[in-house]
Amino acid sequence: MALLGNLIARSLRIRKQFTIKVASPRTYQKRTLRNLLERGQYTSFGKHYGFDKMLSESLDWEKDFREKVPFFNYDSMFAQWWHKCLEGEENVCWPGKVKYFALSSGTSESASKHIPVTSDMIRSTKKVGFKQFYSMTNFKIPSNAFEKGVLMLGGSTSLMKHGDYYEGDMSGISAKNMPRFLSNFFYKPGQKISRNPKWEERIKLIIEKAPKWDVGILCGVPAWAQIVLEEIVKTYNLKTIHDIWPNLHIYIHGGVAFEPYRENFKKLFGSKVNFFETYMASEGSFGFQARPGAPGIKLVLNAGIFFEFIPFNEVNFTDNGELINQPQSYFVHEVQADVHYAVVISTCAGAWRYLIGDVVKFTDVKEHEIVIVGRTKQFLSLCGEHTSVDNMNKAIDEVNKQLNVQIKEFTVAGFAYDNLFAHKWFIGCDDKIDPAQARAIIDQTLSKVNDDYAVERTSALKEVFVEVLPTKVFVDYLKHTGKYGAMNKFPRVMKGKQLADWEQFLETVVKA
Repeated sequence: MALLGNLIARSLRIRKQFTIKVASPRTYQKRTLRNLLERGQYTSFGKHYGFDKMLSESLDWEKDFREKVPFFNYDSMFAQWWHKCLEGEENVCWPGKVKYFALSSGTSESASKHIPVTSDMIRSTKKVGFKQFYSMTNFKIPSNAFEKGVLMLGGSTSLMKHGDYYEGDMSGISAKNMPRFLSNFFYKPGQKISRNPKWEERIKLIIEKAPKWDVGILCGVPAWAQIVLEEIVKTYNLKTIHDIWPNLHIYIHGGVAFEPYRENFKKLFGSKVNFFETYMASEGSFGFQARPGAPGIKLVLNAGIFFEFIPFNEVNFTDNGELINQPQSYFVHEVQADVHYAVVISTCAGAWRYLIGDVVKFTDVKEHEIVIVGRTKQFLSLCGEHTSVDNMNKAIDEVNKQLNVQIKEFTVAGFAYDNLFAHKWFIGCDDKIDPAQARAIIDQTLSKVNDDYAVERTSALKEVFVEVLPTKVFVDYLKHTGKYGAMNKFPRVMKGKQLADWEQFLETVVKA
C-alpha cells in the first residue's frame, strides 16, 4: 500500500508536468454544447425543439438554442419529459434507456425527485473526480494520504430495482460503478456497511470499525461528518480524531457552505488537514476547489455539462424564487464578477436548460471560479433586505468565533410583525449561549456584509428574534420529515407549509 501511495503521488506530479495547454472557457463550453446537441438531436426532446435544424441550417446555433429551448425546473422537466424515462421509454431526452435514477429531495418540501443518471453522466462524474485528484498536486499533501483509506460518508449504496431501472442515492449509484481496485483497497466503510439503509446503524458500525482503519481522506457533508467524528472522539476518549487516524490529511466536503463548521472541525483535528470544497448534485458533478488560497470552486467546462447563468434579481425572479418569463441568460465567458446568478445546466443525462436551484457568484471570471451564495428559494427578502444563505453563514460564523460556541444547525424565517416585518433565527447549539448576544452579533454582521439589510433594519425590518434549541431538535425534525441521513441538509430558510410544519413540530417538542 505504501508503494501504491507513492506511485499515485508521483504519477500525479508527472502528469502535471506534461499537461498540455488548455483551451479557453468559451471554446470548451461551445464544444460541449455542440456535442450535447449532436447527441440529443435524435431524441424526442431534440426533435421537438429542432436540434437538427439548429446544427445544419442556423448561422448562430447558440443563439437559436437560447431562443427556442425554454427553461425548465424539476417539476416542468419531469411532467413533460422525464416521467417517460421512468416509464421505460427510450431516447426521451438522451440516447438510450435510463438505467439509474438518483433520488433527491434536498431541502425542499417536495417528495423525492427522480433525476436521470445515464452512463455518460457516470463517466462525466468520474472525469471530474479524477480532475480533482490531479489538482491536488497544487497543494502540499503528504504522499501517504494517497495510500490510506478513503472514508465516504454518503447515503446508502443499496439501490432499489424497479423493472428495468435502479433508484437510490447518487452516492449509491457512484459506488455501484466504482472501479473495483478503488472499492477493494481504499473505500471505507466498505460495501457491507454502506448498503445498510439505516443511517443510525451505519454510524454505529463506522464507529465500531474506526480503530481498525487508517483513514487518509474523509468525504462527506459537514454536518454529518462532524457528527461521526465527534462520536468517534467521544467513544474512544480521544483528544482529536488524529489520535486514531494520524494520517488523515484531506477532507473533501460539499452540499452546504463550510464556514459555519470550520471552527468546529479545527477542534476535532490535531494536525493540519487540507479542506477541498466540491460542487456536486444529483444532476452531476460541476467543479471543485483547485487553487491554494483561492476561495472559489473551479467549474469543469469539458465534462458533458453546459452552463448558463441568469442574474438573480427582482426582474427575473419572484420573491419566492420562481422564474419570471424567459429572461436573458449568460454563458461562462459573458458573466461578471460579484453578480448573483441562478445556475442553469444542460447535461449528458438529458437535463436541458434546467435550473438546479443554486445561486452563485464568480470570484474569478478568468479562472471560472464561483462560490455558492444560496438557493433560489432560500433567500429571505420580505421587504428588500435580500438576505442570502451566504450572509447567514457569515453571521453564524461570527457568533461561533465571538462567543466561542459550536452552532451545529440553524434556520431562519421571516414574518409580518407590528405592521412591518421581522426575522426569526432558530439556532441549534448545545453550549451555553445568550440569545441576546447572539442576536446582536447576527444583526451587526448582516448589517456589515449586506447594505440592503442595513437599510431595511432602519425601516421595514423592525425586529430580529433568536431562539436557541438543542441540536437534537434539528436532527429529530429531519427524522420527522423522513430526511434523516448523510445526503440530507437542513433548510436554511423556512417558508410556507414547511415553516408551519416546523413550528408545529416545535410545539410538540415543548409539550413533551
